[in-house]
Amino acid sequence: MKDFNLDNEPKIGTGFKTPEGYFDAFQQKMMENLPVEEPKVISLFERNRKWVLSAAAVLIVVLTIPTFYNSASNEDEIDVASMENYLAYQSNISQYDLINLLDNEDIQSLDVDFALEDQTIEDILTTNTNLENYLYEN
Repeated sequence: MKDFNLDNEPKIGTGFKTPEGYFDAFQQKMMENLPVEEPKVISLFERNRKWVLSAAAVLIVVLTIPTFYNSASNEDEIDVASMENYLAYQSNISQYDLINLLDNEDIQSLDVDFALEDQTIEDILTTNTNLENYLYEN
């Protein structure tokens, strides 16, 4: 076999040649042909927008739940016991003032037939310590 050595053999040319001074102005020509684009700026708000919006939504929910809970638990109607206590302990309102404010329909709605036995009435009167309130009227 014959020794193969590249240094001894004549070199084969590629067939491609560049003109003289082609690469001297190549960079300048290439930069002129490229489109001029501004770099894309990504703001921090746009980058974290979904996290900011989700945090705002959670904050709104957390602040509105107690409001809805309190408004649902507060009733517009006054319970009977607090109304009786208010009327009983206000010194400037007498029973005659209340009677004058009632209509015939209100009086008829208050008319209830209580079927109490005598023994029940006696038990209530003997255990009640505020008998003076029933006996003395202002």
